[in-house]
Amino acid sequence: MSFEVCTISPEVKDELQKFRFRRNVNNTAIILKVDPTKQCVIIEDELSDIADVDELRESIPATQPRFVLLSWRINHSDGRVSYPMAFIYTTPRDCVPKLQMMYSGSYNHLIAECGLTKVFQIRELEELDEEWINSHLA
Repeated sequence: MSFEVCTISPEVKDELQKFRFRRNVNNTAIILKVDPTKQCVIIEDELSDIADVDELRESIPATQPRFVLLSWRINHSDGRVSYPMAFIYTTPRDCVPKLQMMYSGSYNHLIAECGLTKVFQIRELEELDEEWINSHLA
């Protein structure tokens, strides 16, 4: 049973559905944030055709938590290409405790809504690099 601290906006639910069934062949991400005044998960940014991990990392705040839905092109050693999807929860150590609680309390409900099985948590954005992407998504 998941406890829901913040609701998920209808716009986010629609975008999650589109994201899961998309057919694009480029690196894309949806960055979600909690609106503390409305206690609702909303879309902060949508990135399409992301050139590299640096561009993705620069789009995520380093001092506030975020939820990131990611689809990334992986070139396998045998020549195959895949586009795995993942849910990444960035949770910096030095963020405001109240905000941290709102994100933590929305985490399980949002994962269930996303329907993704690759779920990760990152404390420091510097962890998110090419090596991390290849080891966790491939």
